[in-house]
Amino acid sequence: METVIRETSKPSTSASVPSTASTSITDTVNSSHQFKITGYSLSKGLGIGKYRASNTFTVGGHEWAIYFYPDGKSPEDNATYVSLFIALASDGTDVRALFELTLFDQSGRERHKVHTHFGRMMDGGPYTLKYRGSMWGYKRFYKRSILENSDYLKDDCLLVNCSVGVVRSHTERPKIYGIALPPSTLGLDLGKMLESGKGVDVTFEVNGENFYAHRLILAARSPVFRAQFYGPMKDQNTQWIKVEDIEPPVFKVCTFFYFCQVTFWWNLLLQVIYKRSYYLAVRICIFIIYLNLDISWQISNLQVSNFTCCLSSFLV
Repeated sequence: METVIRETSKPSTSASVPSTASTSITDTVNSSHQFKITGYSLSKGLGIGKYRASNTFTVGGHEWAIYFYPDGKSPEDNATYVSLFIALASDGTDVRALFELTLFDQSGRERHKVHTHFGRMMDGGPYTLKYRGSMWGYKRFYKRSILENSDYLKDDCLLVNCSVGVVRSHTERPKIYGIALPPSTLGLDLGKMLESGKGVDVTFEVNGENFYAHRLILAARSPVFRAQFYGPMKDQNTQWIKVEDIEPPVFKVCTFFYFCQVTFWWNLLLQVIYKRSYYLAVRICIFIIYLNLDISWQISNLQVSNFTCCLSSFLV
């Protein structure tokens, strides 16, 4: 029994340039809210689990509010501690966020009491709020007896700041910058250069009339001229060429269209002219004009007039 082993190609593990790429980005949208609590002494006795709330504020597309419990949040603490929480105040599920609660030292010594998630690595990651009304904070934020004799309380007022960083994730692909290019005027520019006679380096004599052109452009546009100017069988004199069996208006139009980026049809037209198939040449001319081929320039009235003369010479 013969065993056949087929080798299959495997993905390369080298650091080659990938065909596609994307990046998963996770960051936070951060903002903060300052909450001033006046009349602290009048809030005492409000009741365990009763709070004074800040206005709502928006971070990361969600509404938030600060809750201060002057008699504490838990009955088991028997109003020994004040409680401070940040709550999700809008609809949402599994909102992940970082929080920071700061009680300001109002003596000017900046000995603030800070509880923060920011700037440190957390074992469990950001805190997740499951639904509207979910909270993060401290039931025993500060002992009341100590708070009331501290620099945090001034003129019966407390000053609290809350920072929220809502976690968001998205995937980005490499940015592709598109640049709108203006329509090409190369054909028109070459046509103008031909008509101006600047830089011409070849002369065609057609039935006693001279036409001037640029050998490099003609060679680039036509395999016939390419062979005549630069091929192994090129003519000895490539600066003056006599053309027979063609009328001057026909040759002028053919040369003009070589300069103006209409390659295929005018190569064909030149070949049938050299073969004296005038009827087919007329058919090609009519086909180009009347079937509105995709030509990158517009024929002016003068060019149409010249082309009409060309057709007339074919028909004679």
